[in-house]
Amino acid sequence: MENLTLKGMQKEVDDYISQFKEGYFQPLTLIARLTEELGELAREVNHTYGEKPKKKEEAESSIALELGDLMFVITCMANSLGIDLEDAHHAVMHKFNTRDANRWTRIDQAEKK
Repeated sequence: MENLTLKGMQKEVDDYISQFKEGYFQPLTLIARLTEELGELAREVNHTYGEKPKKKEEAESSIALELGDLMFVITCMANSLGIDLEDAHHAVMHKFNTRDANRWTRIDQAEKK
């Protein structure tokens, strides 16, 4: 499987959504979907790492699939609003690398070896 860029992911999602007359959901609907998917991720994390075991009759899921669902909805929102996720990522990393440059304790290069 080849590496997928954010642009490639946005195109793949757009190609999928473009098959349907309904197109993208409205932004508020996408926020509701994002919230639903985040709840499903929280549930899986709680079952895997928390103190609440799954009921025997509950279907198996995975944290990876729930993260994938979140990525899909985020990509839908970005596409519907004309946002390039690669540009957004670079802007966020710039913010973290400048605003938060000295906020955390850095690992010494010697410690990495």
